[in-house]
Amino acid sequence: MILPAKIEDAPILSNLVNSAYRGDSSRQGWTTEADLLDGTRTDTNAMEYLLERPGTVILKYVDNTAILGCVELDRKGDQLYLGMLTVQPDLQGKGIGKELLKAAEEEARKQKCTRIFMTVISLRHELIDWYLRHGYTDTGQRKPFKVPDSRWGIPKMDLEFVVLEKKLQPHNVNT
Repeated sequence: MILPAKIEDAPILSNLVNSAYRGDSSRQGWTTEADLLDGTRTDTNAMEYLLERPGTVILKYVDNTAILGCVELDRKGDQLYLGMLTVQPDLQGKGIGKELLKAAEEEARKQKCTRIFMTVISLRHELIDWYLRHGYTDTGQRKPFKVPDSRWGIPKMDLEFVVLEKKLQPHNVNT
């Protein structure tokens, strides 16, 4: 089941995101950034900030009472930024990410957004390919990888972001 996350989910979401992207636990899945960055991906305070920020929603994938995945969605005019798509490392490759991606696209349509965009570290070829298989395109735009402080990670090398997007078709209410 996919639901909007609540402020009380912040510590669990922070732990989930860090386990999927950084450190040895992230190596159980295929979305690890452990070879690219040291440190954490987020913390509880940052998750609380996102959960309280106007225009931002975090969707969580829940099985019984456990949160197994999440995705951050941030409204930018008529576009929706997709970030932090996360699945518990030992459950990656089982369709949870695909379900979260579909839910993100539904949320974008609900908010009358015309496209979803995201940034992905350019060296994450498998992840970029996964998004391309799900209808996203490489815009050709590149952005420098900059973090505001070391709480979000310490790059082990020079990195840049690839900007991906998917143009959304509105639902046809007559079909």
